Amino acid sequence: MFLDVGSARLFFDIIGESLDASTSDMALRPTLILLHGGPGYDHSTLRPYFDRYSDTHQLIYIDHRGCGRSTGAKETWTLDQWADDIAIFCRTLGIKSPVVFGQSFGGMVAMHYAARHPAGISKLILSSTAAQFRLDETVKMMCKLGGEHAAKIAHQFFSKPSKAAYKKYGEVCLPLYSNPNAAAAGTFRDRAIERPEVALHFFSDEMARMNMLAEIANIACPTLVIGGTIDPVTPPICSQAIADAIGENAQLEMFQGCGHGPHRDDPEGAERVMRSFLVDHI
Repeated sequence: MFLDVGSARLFFDIIGESLDASTSDMALRPTLILLHGGPGYDHSTLRPYFDRYSDTHQLIYIDHRGCGRSTGAKETWTLDQWADDIAIFCRTLGIKSPVVFGQSFGGMVAMHYAARHPAGISKLILSSTAAQFRLDETVKMMCKLGGEHAAKIAHQFFSKPSKAAYKKYGEVCLPLYSNPNAAAAGTFRDRAIERPEVALHFFSDEMARMNMLAEIANIACPTLVIGGTIDPVTPPICSQAIADAIGENAQLEMFQGCGHGPHRDDPEGAERVMRSFLVDHI
């Protein structure tokens, strides 16, 4: 399905009903909006794992503008626009106070949305993401997990993104994102529509200078911050910084031995934590 948000058409998919037919008054079920990482990938990277939460929430997967099946011109590939797209999407479809989940880049969009549109969200889940990109810490973790060669490739890519560097990074560094002992954890990108030009645009400009730590201090909704202790691209210090900035409204959960996306490396553990957060004061 597609929704016109003015300067782009956003692809989205829905899992689960909006109204609970098992109740006498057809009660409205809470909405969980899921924002994928990248940028330059699509919502398929989150499926089928998150489909399990359709037993308590109506799920809406969205491809960010410029990503997957969504459209949008290059000049609109900004955090402001990506966040505003979520606000327009919810307003157009009459979605009130959704829970918003964001993985990696999706988490950057989610926290910017929560800070920019505070009335438009009930709960926030930020998974393996960063309010400020820390190249120094990424290089350290890449070196720890993949040696000096991986550290060099990561530094080259994020310092000067290019098509050639993107390809090399994918070959050397992306395999380090997941715990090698986790079954099929590294296969989540296999069926995604890949658009490297969006990643190169974001990494070379806005992400390099991004610092949302001050603005997210104003996030007032309950926020679950999830991170992995061996995440090479949004290392533990990034999750800690987000939780510290948000303060008393944040709950930080770090997963031992997990990389970039604890739901991939420890699906059962991540589900326990997220279900508890989702059903609390539902």
